[in-house]
Amino acid sequence: MRSDAHWGDLTPAERRRHVTRTVLHVCGAWILTLTAYALLPLDGDARSAVRLGVALLLVAGLVVWEIWRILGAGVPTLRAVQALGTIVAVFLATFASAYLGMSNADPSRFDVPLDHVSAFYFTTTVFATVGFGDIAPHDHLGQVVVTAQMLLDLILIGLVVRVIIAAARMGHRRRGDAVGPPVDGP
Repeated sequence: MRSDAHWGDLTPAERRRHVTRTVLHVCGAWILTLTAYALLPLDGDARSAVRLGVALLLVAGLVVWEIWRILGAGVPTLRAVQALGTIVAVFLATFASAYLGMSNADPSRFDVPLDHVSAFYFTTTVFATVGFGDIAPHDHLGQVVVTAQMLLDLILIGLVVRVIIAAARMGHRRRGDAVGPPVDGP
């Protein structure tokens, strides 16, 4: 598979391989991230806020690293899809871990004590802005962390997605692609 070839120069079989590799990469990122999330002991203690802060810095570092990889990618648009798939998985697992740790430290912090599944479910409902209301924080710490997630969700959706799309476009321009795969976005 020619990873340095222009999209338009690839054969249909090579294009399918690139797309298949992208799908497998995203699925693999989700499987690895959720497996790590499921296996890590997430006890709540005084260091939980520090761990969340460090994890968010790592997510920011992941965003920067992924943008750098998009700019040098053979097929920047597909690399952007891989980046978004990976970043969203790690972002959601980061907040699910925080909520699980908070619930483990004080089970009354939420409507129900959270386990791995319910913490991830809650994180996803907040991210998707549907907030079913079956799980809600009951103290200021929980409300602050949920508010932080909501604001970071907006940044991830509004800014990070836009920057990644711009990086894919720039990657195509740097490669001299007259026409790359379609890139829809803001």
